[in-house]
Amino acid sequence: MDTRISLLDSAERAVRQRGFDGFSYADLSKEIGIRKASIHYHFATKADLGFALIERYAERFFATLADIRNSGGSAAEQLRSYIQIYRDALAEGEQVCLCVALSAGRDSLSTEVLDQLNRFHAESIAWLTEVFERAAQDGSVSGCALPIEDATAALALVEGAQLLARARKDVSLFNQGVAALIARLATHPVH
Repeated sequence: MDTRISLLDSAERAVRQRGFDGFSYADLSKEIGIRKASIHYHFATKADLGFALIERYAERFFATLADIRNSGGSAAEQLRSYIQIYRDALAEGEQVCLCVALSAGRDSLSTEVLDQLNRFHAESIAWLTEVFERAAQDGSVSGCALPIEDATAALALVEGAQLLARARKDVSLFNQGVAALIARLATHPVH
């Protein structure tokens, strides 16, 4: 495997389990089996590494959301898939998704990483807004208010539910946290 990819994979696991401040280049060096100087060759600073992490994560995340959108399912089905992404990212309560981990430790992030994090959240809300607009048309989600408000609330809900579940290493807390949103989703396709 490519050294840069190995470093990104190792760093992403570390951030998702321990936060951005919870690992060092020495940790990566030990796990990958290379010298710290070699890490600096790929990522001169930890801020550079953080930027590469969120850039790669966002690319994968939004490709998955595009696949969900292109599946042609109802808004409720797409929201179920979205919620499942966040549940799966918990890995039985051992970690959170990268953007949740970065949000929790934002004070130590560079401006560039914060800009990417803010872009990630804005694009997530935009995608969710489209889903809630579709929900207003297909009737597959009950109680829709304003799509942007529903979208923002949904993002806050899944990210907050992840933090709660991670704090106790108990995925059932995530399930309980998102239960009210899931209850709003039609169980059968609405046409």
